[in-house]
Amino acid sequence: MHLTAGGHRLEYRIVEPGGARARQRTMIVLLHEGLGSVAMWKDFPDALVARTGHPVLVYSRHGHGQSAQLTQPRHVDYMHYEATTVLPELLSQLEVRNPLLIGHSDGASIAIIHAGSGNAVSGLILMAPHVFVEQVSIDAIAEAKRAFETTDLAPKLARYHNHPESMFPGWNDIWLHPDFRDWNIEHFLHAIHSPLLVIQGQNDPYGTLAHVDAIEQSAGGPVQKLVLPDCGHSPHIDCREKMIEVVDAFLRESDGTAELVG
Repeated sequence: MHLTAGGHRLEYRIVEPGGARARQRTMIVLLHEGLGSVAMWKDFPDALVARTGHPVLVYSRHGHGQSAQLTQPRHVDYMHYEATTVLPELLSQLEVRNPLLIGHSDGASIAIIHAGSGNAVSGLILMAPHVFVEQVSIDAIAEAKRAFETTDLAPKLARYHNHPESMFPGWNDIWLHPDFRDWNIEHFLHAIHSPLLVIQGQNDPYGTLAHVDAIEQSAGGPVQKLVLPDCGHSPHIDCREKMIEVVDAFLRESDGTAELVG
């Protein structure tokens, strides 16, 4: 399905559990990484619905998946625009209120900006979030550019995106731009009072535990953290069953019915 938000046609999908009251439960909204899309979540949304009984919304940002093609370079504030303009419009059109945002990488940063800008959320689960720019991130993104230019990465991405030739540089070029080195969203954390769970893989080439520490120190609400051994940049892939278990526990804890799995 598609709708228009932020002036562009965006692909989205809603997975709903059965039962008359299902849609009355907190909506889980998945926010994808810098190269992600609806299709790249694969059956993770369906698994979350089956385990938690909560509906799940996923969408592809402008330039990604089956959304409208990106025709202009991105600016340093592209995640701010997504968080404060596109996402609120999309949620309003779909009548989603107080969602649980689960963001991955860029999606986690968008979740922080969205909640820290005064938009109501029931909680945040942040997988591999970025709140500032690290050299390890720049190095890994530069390596991704080499892979896109010299390997079969482009045709692999074409399985999940209509326009990988514009989608990839739309993400890669701005992260490698000198102006992006000063990008920092730590100041948004103070205004977030909803519960947060921050998840980081120990083997993530795109970021370190410094982001987890910064969030824990600056967030206005309660913060729980989970560091996963033998896990890279994508906990929902590398540690899939653990992630499903953790999301379920987070939701039940919010309802006062369970403690978070450690």
